[in-house]
Amino acid sequence: QVQLVESGGGLVQVGDSLTLACAVSGITSNYYVVAWFRQVAGNERKRVSCINHAGTTYYSDSVQGRFAISRDNTKKMAYLSMNSLKSEDTGVYYCAAKPTGAYRATCATSDYRYFGQETPVTVSS
Repeated sequence: QVQLVESGGGLVQVGDSLTLACAVSGITSNYYVVAWFRQVAGNERKRVSCINHAGTTYYSDSVQGRFAISRDNTKKMAYLSMNSLKSEDTGVYYCAAKPTGAYRATCATSDYRYFGQETPVTVSS
């Protein structure tokens, strides 16, 4: 049973930093990609960042230069460090994972199979 357990959300001020963590368990594939999605009320869930098993990263334009995704394959953890937070970063964040067959398989796909629980992030001005 695949489980993704998130931690680290909360209420912060504009300009603050916050780090989300995701503990991944139950994936039997040797390789997997991890992504962070954000959903704003009334809108669809959108991917903001992802990282493949080799450490290659992707960022949406809205977070490029402010967010940093990382992972520790030994600990089966993934992180999203969010800096210079803006009010438009407010939303519910989800960690997601997808098993892949290759070490360098791209993470920038839409067919993520497993999602963690909701992690609210509120950036107040």
